[in-house]
Amino acid sequence: MSDEANLPKESTSDENASAVNPDAGLNSSNGKVDPNQAVDRAAEAAKETAHKNVPDFEDMPIPADTANLRLGPNLHDGLLALLPLVGVWRGQGQAAHPGEEEHTFGQQIVISHDGENRLRYDSRTWRMDDDGKPTSTPDRRETGFWRINDADEIEFILTHSDGMVEIMYGKPMTERAWELESASTMVTATGPAALGPGKRLYGLMPNNDLGWVDERLIDGEMVPWLSAQLHRVVG
Repeated sequence: MSDEANLPKESTSDENASAVNPDAGLNSSNGKVDPNQAVDRAAEAAKETAHKNVPDFEDMPIPADTANLRLGPNLHDGLLALLPLVGVWRGQGQAAHPGEEEHTFGQQIVISHDGENRLRYDSRTWRMDDDGKPTSTPDRRETGFWRINDADEIEFILTHSDGMVEIMYGKPMTERAWELESASTMVTATGPAALGPGKRLYGLMPNNDLGWVDERLIDGEMVPWLSAQLHRVVG
C-alpha cells in the first residue's frame, strides 16, 4: 500500500500484505505480545484522535461500547493482543467481486469493546465515482466479533450483508498484524454462491494506518477480493 488513503488499482494482496511489518512487537523468547510495547505504541499512534469516541445511549444500564481506550470501561486483559485495532478507521479501498468490474469504495470500520472479553466489529462501505468522490449509495456491510484465548488464538465471527456467515481463525503475526483464515462459511440461498472460503490480513502500517486484504477461493483459485487502507478518526 502507498501512504495515501486511496489504494492504487494495480495493488495486489501480496503488495498490500508486505506493508505490514511482521517483525516488530513480539517477545522473541516466546512469540507473545509484549504488553508494555503494545500499550505504548497504541497510545503514540492515537494521539491526534484521543478526544473522540463513538456515540452512546446514556440511559443504558450497562457499559456503552467504546472505541477509545481512554474512555469508557477498561479493556479486558484478555484482549491485549488485539488492543491496537480498537478505534474508528476510515479510508478507501479496491473491490474485485465476481462478475463485477473492479471498483473503488469508501469504508469505515468501528472496532469497539464494552469491557468484556470480545471486540465488536462493524464495517460499512460505499461506492466511489470515477473521480474518486463518494456517492450516497451504501454498499456492503459486515458485523461481528473478535475473540482471542490465552494461547493468542483468534476467533472472528463475521456476518456479511450480502448473505454469508463465516467463522475465521488465526493468530497475531506481531503486535501490529493479524492473519485469519476461514474455517466455516455458510451462504444463504440468495447469497454469493461463487464466493468460497477466504483469508484476511489486518495490520498497522508504518504511518499507523490500518491496512487489510481479503483473498477468496473463486473457481478453485485464491484471488484478491477486497483491500483497503484506512486512517484512524476516533480512539
